[in-house]
Amino acid sequence: MEKDIRIKPDLEFIKELQEVGGESLKKCYQCATCSVACPLSPADNPYPRKEMVWAQWGLKDKLVNDIDIWLCHNCGTCSDLCPRGARPADLLAGLRNMAYQKMVTPSIIGKWMASPKHLPKLIAIPAAIYLVIWFIMAGVRGSFFPLKDGEIVYGHLFPGDFTIDPIFMIAFGFMVWTFYKGVKNLIASFADQPKVFAVGDKSEKPSMIECFIDVCKNELMTHSKWKECGETDEADEQKFNGHRFIMAAFLCLMVVTGVVAVTHWGGKIIPFLGPIGHTPMPLWHPVKILANVGAVLLVYSLVLLTKRRLNQDQGVHGSSYYDWYLLGLIWTIAVTGIMCEILRLLGVAVLAYPMYYVHLIAVFMMFVYLPWSKLGHLVYRTAALTYARYIGRLPMPVREEKTFTL
Repeated sequence: MEKDIRIKPDLEFIKELQEVGGESLKKCYQCATCSVACPLSPADNPYPRKEMVWAQWGLKDKLVNDIDIWLCHNCGTCSDLCPRGARPADLLAGLRNMAYQKMVTPSIIGKWMASPKHLPKLIAIPAAIYLVIWFIMAGVRGSFFPLKDGEIVYGHLFPGDFTIDPIFMIAFGFMVWTFYKGVKNLIASFADQPKVFAVGDKSEKPSMIECFIDVCKNELMTHSKWKECGETDEADEQKFNGHRFIMAAFLCLMVVTGVVAVTHWGGKIIPFLGPIGHTPMPLWHPVKILANVGAVLLVYSLVLLTKRRLNQDQGVHGSSYYDWYLLGLIWTIAVTGIMCEILRLLGVAVLAYPMYYVHLIAVFMMFVYLPWSKLGHLVYRTAALTYARYIGRLPMPVREEKTFTL
């Protein structure tokens, strides 16, 4: 005997979803074009058609625990081909935005990250911290724009040993711990996903480590899935190259930061290390050259990504506050970082130190608020893709079988 199933829509959830990118979901009439067109969607229980149904009915529990929203690479093919302009790609992006908000505590940061009206609060926290340091050190140095041996030295006003480094070490630790909790919560939310294991020898089932390595090797480092998203146009190339170059830029800058930190602190134990990463570095220093290469790559990638956002058809692909917040923040880091170097070389202390102050604020915001920002998908999507391979939602590459000739 069939049982009746009572569905109780969460109207507040529908309203919230419409605010973060799902305002067109009511246009969907379930033609399934989106699922058919998506080259990445699994044949079994494909997305995003089912997500559009769940969203229209306000089935919050279904959506917040849905692993498929993380498998989408947001190529936008489904939105391009939707005959009703329902923009399913924006819906999945909106669902991920909601996940960023509520993945971890303190949830207040997630709430602040969701709306431009709270941006002043996010800025005020690091601004107050570094302003206090500026005032204290200005009293010690006797000037708000001090020179050291006639030169601008940012560490003279914001000493690394007891201001910059401790703050960013705490910020980095907070970010890592928050991501750990976020990934743990994310994986826990997938508990009801069907477990699809390999048939046959138990040893054929991949380990979580194997799945993680496969994701890093075949997706993160190559962005290969984007190449599977149908024919590419200029906007797709801008997105692909923009993300590829921004990753290369971050790697360059990460190496530079690592060298400076290791040689500085290591130099206190092994003296010959100290001069290697001593700042400010001359322009011919290999580490400085790498830093400037990273800066150029960063600006180039930002130009590509910003151009794509400005030129895309908003009727088909919307841009949320999360998109512009992240672009704006990285633009701020790039521009202030470059201007800090130029103003230091020109010796304009009255502009150089305020520019460095803004740069510190932006870098603080990047690190501390990262688990609640769109850039957090690098961690959360990697975790979801890894788990999807582990349970068989996404297939692992076919292993080569060894053959023996007798």
